[in-house]
Amino acid sequence: MRDRYEVILMLAPALAVGFSACGGGSETQETAGVPVQIEDSADVRIVEYDGMPVTAAPFRFAAEPRYSHGADPGDYAFQRIHPGSLFPDGSAVVSDIGNRELVGLNPEGSSHEVLAGPGEGPGDVAYVGATFALGQDRFLAVDMFLDRLTIFGGGSVERTVDIRRADGLSVSGVGASGQLLMTTGAFMPGFEEEWLPGHMAVFDMATGALDTVASYDYVSRPPQGLRWNPVGAAGLVAVASGRFVYARSDRPQVTWFLPDGAAAQIVRWQVEAAPLTEDLIEGIEAESRAGNRLANPGASAARIDSMTNDDMATYRAVLGEPMPLFTRPFGDAEGRVWLPSFRPGGPRAGIPHYTVISADGEWLGTVEAPPRFRILDVAGGLVLGVQLDDMDVENVVVYELVGDGS
Repeated sequence: MRDRYEVILMLAPALAVGFSACGGGSETQETAGVPVQIEDSADVRIVEYDGMPVTAAPFRFAAEPRYSHGADPGDYAFQRIHPGSLFPDGSAVVSDIGNRELVGLNPEGSSHEVLAGPGEGPGDVAYVGATFALGQDRFLAVDMFLDRLTIFGGGSVERTVDIRRADGLSVSGVGASGQLLMTTGAFMPGFEEEWLPGHMAVFDMATGALDTVASYDYVSRPPQGLRWNPVGAAGLVAVASGRFVYARSDRPQVTWFLPDGAAAQIVRWQVEAAPLTEDLIEGIEAESRAGNRLANPGASAARIDSMTNDDMATYRAVLGEPMPLFTRPFGDAEGRVWLPSFRPGGPRAGIPHYTVISADGEWLGTVEAPPRFRILDVAGGLVLGVQLDDMDVENVVVYELVGDGS
């Protein structure tokens, strides 16, 4: 429920030029009955929908999962699953930030292996906040607490890279040339600006060079008297096909940026944000309490109660305010961008549906997700995710995408 810490992007002057330039070709098409204007202008591809297409994506979740792991005897006992990545054969690696372990699953989900455990030595982990598959049984794990990343191959450590020079930046993805694409990932509250600025940067793992390539709005100032805004707009940065992808949650627009910071593509549509209502925050209190316990393991019960009461008071203070149009996007192995629907309280209890846009700006439509499920990764026609069972225990689940030709 801490999506307020995400980033918000400002359009650079070069992007404004791209909107106003007259050169390039232009054509009009139609998607699900919605006219769409496509224009190439000043090296920026602009795809603008006159409305919001209401259509299902050409692929969907299979009726039953390919495998599930976490509920059967002998399965790994997950506490809190955060990032995870799929490998080409359907096996996976996930980070359990509760147990502070990296866990590998075989292609059938029938067995697991602890690939790394808590510690500070080579191959140990403290808080792996991002993982990226680099090939079969080879992946990169970013440890936010140890300020380093580790490349694992075949279950062994291949390489460790010190990223302390990039302190304050989060790894959003890996570029085509193997460099890390990073964005601002932390801030101090109490700022006076309407938007706190952040940066996109490229980190060269071979040399340690860090190059800032673009500035953007990082986080919006909360309303007067509130420490944070649970439905505040957020700037959300992902990586797809080696490019930065930016989407500001209060604007129906997605922008692709090259690793050098130049705008490459813009997709815009039209939609009105829905307001936060009392019925939408029912059930959030239990999630808030669980989140506060996880973030403050040494706090007393009275302190957890106080923090949870403050959270609920903050939600009620913004009733009627417009909610974000979506939450943190992610790019899949095919370069598509997935926009998760916003859910008050955070994604742990599941994300109902995702809007998917192709790498060239085509509106592919909406994918309905299984109940209490949130996606970690999409690759090779498979979806890796986390699903809560009837006891609110997290399980790793892999589904096939029916109709996906990837």
